[in-house]
Amino acid sequence: MRDGAKLNTTILIRKDANAAPLILDRTPYNAKKLTSLSQGPAFATTLLPFHADLMRAGYIIVLQDVRGKDGSEGDYVMARPLNPGGVDNATDAYDTIDWLVKNVPESNGRVGTIGISYNGYAALMSLIDPHPALRASVPIDPMVDGWKGDDWFHNGAYRQFMTEWLYRQTTTKGSALRWPDTALDSYDGWLARGSAGGTARAFGIDKLPAWRKMAEHPAYDAFWQDQALDRVLAQRGISVPTLLVHGSWDQEDIYGAPALFEATRGTPSSDKVRLVIGPWNHGGAGLGDGASLGPIKFRSDTAYWFRWNVMIPFFDQHLKDGAPAADIAPVTAFETGTNQWRQFDHWPQSCASGCAASSKPLYLRSGGTLAFTAPAPRESGFDEYVSDPAKPVTFRQRPIESLGGPKGEWKNWLVEDQRFAASRPDVLTYVSEVLTEPVRIAGKPVANLFASTSGTDSDWVVKLIDVYPAENPGDANLGGYQLPIAMDVLRGRYRDDPARPKPIPADATVRYRLDLPHTSHVFLPGHRIMVQIQSSWFPLYDRNPQRFVDNIMFAQPNDYMKATQRVFHKLGAASHIELPIAP
Repeated sequence: MRDGAKLNTTILIRKDANAAPLILDRTPYNAKKLTSLSQGPAFATTLLPFHADLMRAGYIIVLQDVRGKDGSEGDYVMARPLNPGGVDNATDAYDTIDWLVKNVPESNGRVGTIGISYNGYAALMSLIDPHPALRASVPIDPMVDGWKGDDWFHNGAYRQFMTEWLYRQTTTKGSALRWPDTALDSYDGWLARGSAGGTARAFGIDKLPAWRKMAEHPAYDAFWQDQALDRVLAQRGISVPTLLVHGSWDQEDIYGAPALFEATRGTPSSDKVRLVIGPWNHGGAGLGDGASLGPIKFRSDTAYWFRWNVMIPFFDQHLKDGAPAADIAPVTAFETGTNQWRQFDHWPQSCASGCAASSKPLYLRSGGTLAFTAPAPRESGFDEYVSDPAKPVTFRQRPIESLGGPKGEWKNWLVEDQRFAASRPDVLTYVSEVLTEPVRIAGKPVANLFASTSGTDSDWVVKLIDVYPAENPGDANLGGYQLPIAMDVLRGRYRDDPARPKPIPADATVRYRLDLPHTSHVFLPGHRIMVQIQSSWFPLYDRNPQRFVDNIMFAQPNDYMKATQRVFHKLGAASHIELPIAP
């Protein structure tokens, strides 16, 4: 690199390679390990599926340990910010590409970047002041904004479950450390340790620079804003053709790809950027069998289809001489429910303003019902529950194994049946009548809650759910299944300004607006639409004390208090979900 640091790099070249394009994947996950997943001479069994497919398609694959990880020299900074005049992930990508085109004679001098998760973030960094040889990029489920909705926070609520990843990634140069809490059910351990800071102290994580940085910046201040790649790339522009890939049930980085796509609309970068939305968990587009996710089946291998019908034609067009133009729409989305691929000229299909069509409000009504009509003048005004931090609502059914647990349950929790939560007294449930016509959504549902709390701070979790018929002939195992379609959390102190937290006035009716993750889905006839509302999502997110404190990550035991939560559904305070209804 330009500062003299050497980065460990593995180059995989087919024996018959001649004037072949290069695909660069920069990783903190051990490049050597990613090229030797099993013993044997066939690359199809030793490589990840998307790397193997690219080699089959004639590409040279380059895997590189990022600065400071595994075999590379230098210091590892987990989310290394741009460093004018110094080195960062953008300059390391540039210098690597420059070396590759000068030193790999089997190549044609054209390079694409790719990566999943952190590697996707690294691919995005290659777009900042890009090398002239960089002609295309495919970031898959990239980390874009760690505060708004990717790895570390969602709308101000700290994703303490991800502390395990931070511990394993930043404590040593490798990633082999075992998480100290090995209990079969991690719920009790998280609860006993108290706040997120309590866990950090218990395991020595409070000594790690990466954790200290997050703990010092719980609000959306310049630390987060300056490294948010949707903001950075929208301002700087994207000159390299880019295919953003998003999984509808991405359990780690569900915010990034659609947010970056939206940020580039109406800018000179618009024509360079495409978006793909598929029915995948984190990395599913490149890693797994896209025919199903948990118990939900899609009738075909959607990941394989994406790689061979979108990803490889996209790279071919930009990296190979004489390749045909790829017929890729601005947005390619797999529509769950009907299980078909659709192409769109714009995204989202509808929204409150600025879209071709207007979103449609789905109102919370008395008696735990949902309807597309507003509450009647004399309708009952609110529903309430008591939120008790000593008994927080879980994000999935217990027992809850750790992030890297042997069963791999973390990967599919976003499609887990929500009946376990619907039966709790501290979860409000609203459900529509049985649908007689399909309800198609394509975009970002938005929750508008009119709510009060007897405390001075509160979290609000909103879930949009597809309820299957009790008798489901297509798959009897899904009878009555409550499938999450879009779910997220808002920390109430950030309701008006994510950079400036403030207390919530006790017992006052306050309007909260919460963007839910992007989705492409059809609620089919015979199904029902459900909305669940709660005030904890544990232990994925740290508990809100419900008493305003300076920094929740260091809340003390006597800070936590029960609170009475009210959600209103009356004229003038009609809580509703804006559904991005599509034709």
